Amino acid sequence: MSRILDAVAERARCHASDVALSDAKRRVSNDTLHGLIDATAAQVAALCPGHGPVALCADNSLAWVVVDLAFIRLRRVLVPIPPFFTEAQRQHVLKQTGASTLIGDYADKTHGSHETLNVLGEELRVYNVVGGPAALPPLTAKITFTSGTTGQPKGVCLSQAELEEVCLSLVDAIGVDYAGVHFAALPLAVLLENVAGLYTTLLAGGRYHVLHQADIGFGKSFVPDFAALVAAIAACEATSVIVVPEILRGMLQVLAARRISLPRMKLAAVGGARVSRALLSAAEALGLPVYQGYGLSEAGSVVTLNTPTSNRPGSVGKVLFHAPLRIEADGEIVLKTPAFLGYVGDTRKRDAYPTGDIGRIDKDGFLYIEGRKSNVLITTFGRNVSPEWVESELLSQPQIGQALVFGESKPALGALIVPSSARVNDAELARAVENANAALPEYAQIKHWTKVFPFTPANRQLTVNGRLRRAVIHEAYSDLMARCFEKPGQHVTFFERLAAATEEERNYLMATPQIRDGLAGRISLSTYRQYLAEAYYHVRHTVPLLKRVGECLPAGKEWLRKATEEYIAEESGHEEWVLDDIRDAGGNAEAVRNGQPRAATELMVAYAYDYVNRVNPAGFFGMVFVLEGTSTQLATKGAEALMQSLRLPENCFRYLTSHGTLDISHMQFFQALMNRIDDPRDQADIIHMAKRMFVLFADVFRSIPHDMAVQDAA
Repeated sequence: MSRILDAVAERARCHASDVALSDAKRRVSNDTLHGLIDATAAQVAALCPGHGPVALCADNSLAWVVVDLAFIRLRRVLVPIPPFFTEAQRQHVLKQTGASTLIGDYADKTHGSHETLNVLGEELRVYNVVGGPAALPPLTAKITFTSGTTGQPKGVCLSQAELEEVCLSLVDAIGVDYAGVHFAALPLAVLLENVAGLYTTLLAGGRYHVLHQADIGFGKSFVPDFAALVAAIAACEATSVIVVPEILRGMLQVLAARRISLPRMKLAAVGGARVSRALLSAAEALGLPVYQGYGLSEAGSVVTLNTPTSNRPGSVGKVLFHAPLRIEADGEIVLKTPAFLGYVGDTRKRDAYPTGDIGRIDKDGFLYIEGRKSNVLITTFGRNVSPEWVESELLSQPQIGQALVFGESKPALGALIVPSSARVNDAELARAVENANAALPEYAQIKHWTKVFPFTPANRQLTVNGRLRRAVIHEAYSDLMARCFEKPGQHVTFFERLAAATEEERNYLMATPQIRDGLAGRISLSTYRQYLAEAYYHVRHTVPLLKRVGECLPAGKEWLRKATEEYIAEESGHEEWVLDDIRDAGGNAEAVRNGQPRAATELMVAYAYDYVNRVNPAGFFGMVFVLEGTSTQLATKGAEALMQSLRLPENCFRYLTSHGTLDISHMQFFQALMNRIDDPRDQADIIHMAKRMFVLFADVFRSIPHDMAVQDAA
C-alpha cells in the first residue's frame, strides 16, 4: 500500500475539510481528494485497458495531480512526459516505454481519435497508442525521462516504495512544521517537483497549490515573466517552493527591483545545477530563505539538502537517510544503494551508482559539488581543471549571468559569458572577470573571453533544470571559441562591432514617436492598422530580396548562400500573417494587398534592392540586423501593450507576437552567421547598410499618421 495514499485517507478521516489541493479558483479538501482518487482510478481503468505503461503529457493542473495519484491507486506504470519535450522526443518516449495509452491536454494528430477523461471539470484526451514490447524492471511504478546533455532522453525506472522513501527522508530532515502551502513552480512531469513537491507536501499534511505554467509567467519559453511568478507565489501565501538557479535569479531581480518580499516563505529549495555564492548572498540580503540541495533521477530526485535547522551556504547539505553515498579516490560521488530499478531496456539492478559528479564531504557531513568528472579540462601544462569550479567564481560576480569555461588542450582557459542584464557594459564585464580571476590560481584563470546570447532550454543549450548542455554549446560556438584564443582578453566579435557602430542610428529609430507611444499602448486602432499595411508592403519583399542575395553572392560564399535559403524557409508566407492581422483587427486586407506603400516604405525597399544589385549582396544582412533586432526588442512588448489599450484579442497580433519570439532564436543564428564573416569589405558594407536601414525604417514609422487617442478601439 502507498504511504502517500494512506496519509490522504487518514486526513480525509481526521481533517476532512482541510484543503489538500488548490489552484487560482478552486480548493480541494482532503475528503474530496480521497474520493476523487478512487473515481479517477475507475475512469482510467475503463479508458486505459490492459496493463501497459500509460504516458501523461499535460500542463500543470489539479487534474495532473489527481491522475498521478490515481495511477498509484491502480498500481499502474505512469510515464510523465515534460511539456517542453519536442514532438520527436515524445514519440521516442512512447516507443521506448511501449506505452499503450497517451493522456494529454493537447490535440495529438499522430494518434487520431480520442476518448475524454474528466477530472474536476478539466478534460484530458486519451489516445490509444500502438506500443511495442518494452523491458521494464519488476515493481516499476514510474518512468522518468532525463533531458540529458545530448541525444535522446533516457528512461529511469522507479518503484513507488523508493519514491516514498525519498519523501519520508525529506519530511524527517525538514520537519512537518514546514508543511504549509507549497507552490508548484516547476513542471510536475519533472521528478523533483513530482516527488519533493507534491508527494512530500501530501505526506506532511500541507496544501499543494498548482497553476498552469502560463499563469505563473512560463507561457513563453523565450521570455519568462518572473514578476508574474512572484505575484502568483505571493497571492497564495506560499510557504515553500522548489526552483532551479535561473528561476531563483529571476525572482531575486523582481524582489530587488520592486522592493517587495515574500514574508510567508519559509523554504525555497534550489537545485538542478550549481548555485553561485553571489546568488545565495543576494537571496539572504533580500530575506528569502533559500536552501540548496542536490539530487538526480537515479536517486528518486533528492540526495542531500540544506535545511533551516542545518544549513551551510556553498554546500548542498547533508546526506538524507535514504541515499547513503561514498566519495571515491578520484572525487567521484557514488550512491551505495541507488533508488532506481534500472533503465528502460536495461533491467539490471545496480548495487552502487557512480554519479559522474565530483564532490567532497567536510568534517561536519556537508557535501560540496565541485564539477562533473566527464567535464574536466586538461590544459597543455597538464593541469586538470573542473570548468564548474571556474564557472562558479565567474557567476559569483553580479555582472555575469551565465558562463561556460573551455580550454581543453590549450595553454589557458577561455569563457563564453552572458551578461546578467543588457545594462552591463564591456568594461564592467572585464572587471568582473578580473575579480573572479583574483580568487583562482593562475592555471585556472580566464585569459580569453567573449560575450554570447543566453543559454536557454529553447535553444537546447540549457536543460530545464538549469544545467549547461556543453556539447550543444561547443558545437554552436566552436568557431568563436577558436577565435577567442587568437589574443588574450575580450574577443570582440563582428556582431558586437556591428551593434556598436550603429548605436546612433538605432537610437534615432527608438526615438520615433510612433514606436515610443506604441510600446506604451498609446496609439489608435487606425494607426495600428496603418502600421500593419506598411509592414505588409515591406515584408512581402523579404523572400524576393533573399532570393536575389543568393543569386548575386560570388563563388566561395556557399555557406552564406545556404544561410539565405534557411531564412527563405523561415520567412515564407509571413506577409499573409500581416493580412490576417489586418482582417481580424477590422481592416480591409484585400485593399492593402492591392494598394501602394507610402513613399518612405517604397524608398526603403528600393534601397535594399539597389544595394544588393549595385554594391554588395552581403550588405543585405545589415537590413536583417535592423528588422530582426527591432522585432526582438519591440514586438512582444508592443503587442501586449496594444492588446490591453485597444482591447483586441491575441489573434490580431500574430505577426508581432510570432516575430517577438521567433526573432530571438533568429538573432542567435544571425550572430553566429555574422561572426563567420571575416572579409573587411563585407563587414564594412553590412555596417553601412544597417546604418542606412535604421534611418529608413524609422522614416517608415514616422510617415504613418499618428493619433495617440484610442477611442476607436474595438
